[in-house]
Amino acid sequence: MEYNAPPFEVSFEGLLFDMDGTIIDSTAAVVKHWHTVGNEIGVDPEVILQTSHGRRSIDMLKVLSPEKANWEYVRHMEGLLPKLHGADATEIPGARALLDDLIAAGAQWTIVTSGTEPLVGGWLEVMKLPRPEHLVTAESVADGKPDPACYVLGREKLGLGDGSPDVLVLEDSPAGIRAGKAAGCKVLGLVTSHTADQVLAAEPDWVVRDLRSVALAGAEGDRVTLRISDALVASAAAATGK
Repeated sequence: MEYNAPPFEVSFEGLLFDMDGTIIDSTAAVVKHWHTVGNEIGVDPEVILQTSHGRRSIDMLKVLSPEKANWEYVRHMEGLLPKLHGADATEIPGARALLDDLIAAGAQWTIVTSGTEPLVGGWLEVMKLPRPEHLVTAESVADGKPDPACYVLGREKLGLGDGSPDVLVLEDSPAGIRAGKAAGCKVLGLVTSHTADQVLAAEPDWVVRDLRSVALAGAEGDRVTLRISDALVASAAAATGK
């Protein structure tokens, strides 16, 4: 497998971005925070970290610490993360440039994340990243990824809830990739938090290292055209962009 597919272009009416692992990388901050929280609630932090990425904290706590599985606790706990460990997060390469170009072109986009609103809002503020008009957060749906409800809601918030494939999900976690596919979207998988094999196993439409491989090629009406370069060649489909 090589990241050397010829550049190709694809067009969409809307884009749905995951947050952690897609726009930012807060891994170092999350590790520190879950070590603190795990010790406070009596759960091995390593057990938490093995299952936390791409999942809602409330879903994980229902299994590991049911007494803490409530929104009041989760929102407070997650809201502290950017405040305490903001300096430990970095941008996913190419994310800011792509968002800036999409906004300048008037593209429809939003963030669909397993994090709570205090967590997402905190990171956007700390990182000085643009905030979309709509957000889909952990509190927005009854079931988290890989359930497709979050991405179905994301489509609806963009006015694109008719099930057409003209919506692109940008995701790094296998659970999120599966959620996007189940919601009827095309999915671009990023190899930022998992191995290429793990990302491929979730069956995204295309795979890239990070968002440096994605650029705005044009905008016309309600559609934007993206140019994808250096995608992972794992099959004929990946090489042709189909």
